Amino acid sequence: MERNDGRHPPSADRDRVVLELRRAGCVFAEEEADLLLAEAEDAPHLGRMLAERVSGTPLEHVLGWTEFAGLRILVDRGVFVPRQRTRLLAREAAALAAAGDVVVDLCCGSGAVGAAVAAAVLGIHLHAADLEPAAVRSARRNLEPLGGHVHEGDLYAALPPAIRGRVRVLAVNAPYVPTGEIGRMPPEAREHEPLLALDGGDDGLDVHRRVAADARSWLAAGGSVVIEASRPQAPVTAALFERRGMAARVVMDDDLDATVVVATAPAS
Repeated sequence: MERNDGRHPPSADRDRVVLELRRAGCVFAEEEADLLLAEAEDAPHLGRMLAERVSGTPLEHVLGWTEFAGLRILVDRGVFVPRQRTRLLAREAAALAAAGDVVVDLCCGSGAVGAAVAAAVLGIHLHAADLEPAAVRSARRNLEPLGGHVHEGDLYAALPPAIRGRVRVLAVNAPYVPTGEIGRMPPEAREHEPLLALDGGDDGLDVHRRVAADARSWLAAGGSVVIEASRPQAPVTAALFERRGMAARVVMDDDLDATVVVATAPAS
């Protein structure tokens, strides 16, 4: 086959790819087949990608990218794949930001949230941080072309001291799956994404507690944390911030099956 030039791929190729994906249990076989065919440079390349996908490698890692909030986000092997529900986190963070604000994408993974906020709100000063070296490499590929700065390290310790007390929006997609639930996650996540990006401790909120403990010292007056959680966890996460003197509210999106907590520091 020749490299895809925007025309429809030969029907025989597509039918074969769809059939193999269906046999492997891929629910959206037709859509995945179109993406693989569009990405393939030639027949051997298509064969390698298809073999990886049917063996269980996440489609996003096979392609090397995923679509998020209308953007193409590069996702390297071994990096947490941004979920579509996290668009709520990006949307709420963008709604609180304005040109000139310092915005932080904490536990950034590939940097998808930071990229979405930067695309929605021009002129922000964007910083992102993650503990995983592979995630930092992906985030740099996605955010540095947008003028963002990506740091490697553990939560706030990774951030430059110069932005302490100046952060207007702190967007956080910390791990929040309870340890006991990890084994019930799809194999694509358990086997191909870092445990560090999934495991939130016994009740899933270990990292949320750490974020809440130091949030106010990094936020500007009236600044906000926007943090993703599950619906059952959200009231507990909100209480963590309220105990630190912040006003917290829970935002849900039924269409995305998404929940975030928005916690705002006092204005003075």
